[in-house]
Amino acid sequence: MTMKRIGTGRVLCICATAGLAAGSIGQAVAAPTDALIAAAKQEGQLTTIALPHDWCGYGAVIAGFQKKYGIRVNELNPDAGSGDEIEAIKANKGNKGPQAPDVIDVGLSFGPTAKKEGLLQPYKVSTWSAIPAESKDAEGYWYGDYYGVLSFEVNTDMIDKPPADWSDLQKADYRNAVSLAGDPRSANQAIQGVYAAGLSQTKGDASKADQAGLKFFADLNKSGNFVPVIGKAASLAQGTTPIIVRWDYNALADRDTLKGNPKVQVIVPKTGVVAGVYVQAISAFAPHPNAAKLWMEYLYSDEGQLGWLAGYCHPMRYNELVAQKKVPQALLDKLPPASAYKGVVFPMLPQQDATKDVVTKGWDQIVGANVK
Repeated sequence: MTMKRIGTGRVLCICATAGLAAGSIGQAVAAPTDALIAAAKQEGQLTTIALPHDWCGYGAVIAGFQKKYGIRVNELNPDAGSGDEIEAIKANKGNKGPQAPDVIDVGLSFGPTAKKEGLLQPYKVSTWSAIPAESKDAEGYWYGDYYGVLSFEVNTDMIDKPPADWSDLQKADYRNAVSLAGDPRSANQAIQGVYAAGLSQTKGDASKADQAGLKFFADLNKSGNFVPVIGKAASLAQGTTPIIVRWDYNALADRDTLKGNPKVQVIVPKTGVVAGVYVQAISAFAPHPNAAKLWMEYLYSDEGQLGWLAGYCHPMRYNELVAQKKVPQALLDKLPPASAYKGVVFPMLPQQDATKDVVTKGWDQIVGANVK
């Protein structure tokens, strides 16, 4: 599976939402106006950037939009990162041609920054009230779209009893088995893995989670359970890293890709459930502003949200869709149970920055494992 990048790191951004489960349950779903649809069709094109087809089901989502509205999607640089998307807006301020992106899908930290730089224009989709306030800009300049949760990706051909929670990883059963999907001295996904482990140990006390997480991995390393290898699908299959702390959407995609060789189980831990979110926004200089707005309407409709979910990325309206029984059972059966996500924590940006500072500076001294 292609990994969508944020800047130079191939990781999700942990961002500022604290109450994702508090969406407007039972709310009627609105729809775009006929006038907007007509104006978008008149423009005839939408230009996207950094949307790999195998990322979050975007291939099917793009195809669905084109089929529904008859608007051509011009796809720029699918493998670009969030920083590249912002630079593309800057570089094409006066360009109305095919190299100017209309919309972006970026990590949260890029949303507020791009707004301050005047690179975005506000728009509130018709399902705006269903997006939790904590995960969107109040003025509509950016808004959360989907999220992933840190999970345990387990090679069950090698691990007879998969761990159910962070504390289980300390058991002798998992000697030479546990890895992170990145170097915690530089990779956000791994840094947040340390934070999540610590959050579990402190029973949710975020103020102590960073240090507790470092101690957790120091103990894991001393016991011989920690493997200082960056966990990937290949190392999982080879048995080098039979347990990987990884975003659930990547782990679930690996499960499909490996096709039972080996068998893979994806487990959301009982405690220390930490998530990260991406956000959508429209360029202030979009050549096709109405098509961009219609694209947002599509993404936040039931159809668009379920399209992301089919790619294993939890859409922002996930809890609402489940409560309204709009998620096909076949799709639910492929995911960890919905109940596993009820205690999910969305660290705010100041917490993310603080965690990064503590973990990157303290890893070598406290844990002492050279991850590579």
